[in-house]
Amino acid sequence: MSNDNKVIRKLRAILSADVKGYSLLMADDEFHTIETLKKYRRMMSDLIQQHSGRVVDNPGDNLLAEFSSAVDAVNASVQIQNRLKKENAKFIEDKRLEFRIGVNIGDVVHDGDRVYGEGVNIAARIEGIAYAGGICISRNTYDQVKDKMDLGFECLGEHDVKNIKEPVRVYRVLMDTESPKPLIEEQLELPDKPSIAVLPFTNMSVDPAQEYFSDGLTEQIINGLCKVSNLLVIARNSSFAYKGKAISVKQIARELGVRYILEGSVQRAGDRIRVTAQLIDATTDYHMWSENYDRNLEDIFALQDEITMKLIIEMQVNLTSGEQARLWAGGTTNIHAYDKWARTMECIFQRSEQSIAKARKFAEEAIELDPMYAFAYVALAYTHFIDLIWGFSKSPLLSFEQIEKLSEKALELNDSLDYAHSLLGLIFLFKRQYDEAIKEGEKAVSLNPNGADVLAMLGLTLNFAGEPKRAIPILEKAIRLNPIPPSHYFNHLSISYRLIGNFKRSIKMCNKAISIEPNDVTHYVALVATYVYSGQKKKAREVAAKIIKINPNFSPVEFANRMPYKDKAEYNRFVDSLNKAGLN
Repeated sequence: MSNDNKVIRKLRAILSADVKGYSLLMADDEFHTIETLKKYRRMMSDLIQQHSGRVVDNPGDNLLAEFSSAVDAVNASVQIQNRLKKENAKFIEDKRLEFRIGVNIGDVVHDGDRVYGEGVNIAARIEGIAYAGGICISRNTYDQVKDKMDLGFECLGEHDVKNIKEPVRVYRVLMDTESPKPLIEEQLELPDKPSIAVLPFTNMSVDPAQEYFSDGLTEQIINGLCKVSNLLVIARNSSFAYKGKAISVKQIARELGVRYILEGSVQRAGDRIRVTAQLIDATTDYHMWSENYDRNLEDIFALQDEITMKLIIEMQVNLTSGEQARLWAGGTTNIHAYDKWARTMECIFQRSEQSIAKARKFAEEAIELDPMYAFAYVALAYTHFIDLIWGFSKSPLLSFEQIEKLSEKALELNDSLDYAHSLLGLIFLFKRQYDEAIKEGEKAVSLNPNGADVLAMLGLTLNFAGEPKRAIPILEKAIRLNPIPPSHYFNHLSISYRLIGNFKRSIKMCNKAISIEPNDVTHYVALVATYVYSGQKKKAREVAAKIIKINPNFSPVEFANRMPYKDKAEYNRFVDSLNKAGLN
């Protein structure tokens, strides 16, 4: 075969662009449309050349360009859209030529100066998904650019592409005005041991109601990793704060103060599941590991274990024998019971009275399906706990008894469940059995060294047991593991600082709690007490007025009686602070 006839294939980033509504524009004002199109093409060609690209074709209103770098292709696309936006602002809406742009990395065939092939076809199809003035990119392009550019991206899911066998996952590039704001302003240092955040796995199923299933898989992987003492694992609350937000992996890692990010997707269809997962070192942009799994639904248990162990190996973490034994404890092999547990957790995190009632029903159904499912008993106990602390319970005493009974049952089935020990510790605390409460709290932390919630509960216990100095580093660790925490973390820490006389820090923590839950009376009460303790009675009365506005039936006596202070003098001081603020 002569060299003249030899097919030349190359891997290229392809940019495809066309004008939205071009035929209508031509019909309305042919001269203006043609002249503007010529002008815009010159601008686009210049920008493409500036980013080391080459225009390979421009039939009609279309423009096709190739780049040797995905980053250059996306940068050129952004610059083009920003430039054309300014130019279009000079015209009324009906006269604007707004381009859609699609970018894909793929194998192309060169024929002289022109290119053909699947890589070009996909770029053209993705371009059709973009809105006027917007940019869409393929999954393989996204993987190359997401950690190298200060841009946000929004996953648009998988799309069937004409003449392409497999669906293509498409991402929308967020322009400058859409760039996401950080969820955490404070800069967190990387720890001196491996650190990871597991992002919520994307639900790629046809049914959006299957979200609970992908969330459940994410949570199980987090739960497994949390048991490992030589890791720092970000809590579910903070990882899930990024769900649905178009924030780059690099930014998330920077905000959460971790080195590694795990992301993935779950697609469930009948009795089959497809799971993708990839581990990224955000400090180097290196994709350390990625895998696709096609399994039967019943294999979900082995699969989540397999993914967790693969992560531990990739991050070069050594497990103790005890950690190996505890890693999978408390689970089930009944897929239907697991499904009910996943639905339970979805409802629990909605935190409404109606959702907690639904969660309780799902947990009871999980136990009915598998009476040995220890996690289900813990989840059911937690629904009663939320009822108690959020005031949903019609009978607080009955809720109290159910928490104790169900926690003990879970521990009877498996003594290594940290959350069951933690809930039992709170039962002992409110029974004023302080030594037992601390013992259970410490047991929970030893079983789950990355358990932000169990650390927060232990910190609360130590506060009321008269050991606020011990509580402070424990609560600070809880917040490091859960940098976007529930409001009560800051409330507990405010109590610690108030009890040791650091009123400035206490006030700061109270205000942080209020910023998260501005209608939670508990945080205002803590602020009132701190203001009185520090001699700022005027400010205390101002805050007390807000409490009455939020809850006109607020009873300081009833509230104070729920505070299990071991030190009677400290209890009296707290009650006196509420009286001095006018809450009597």
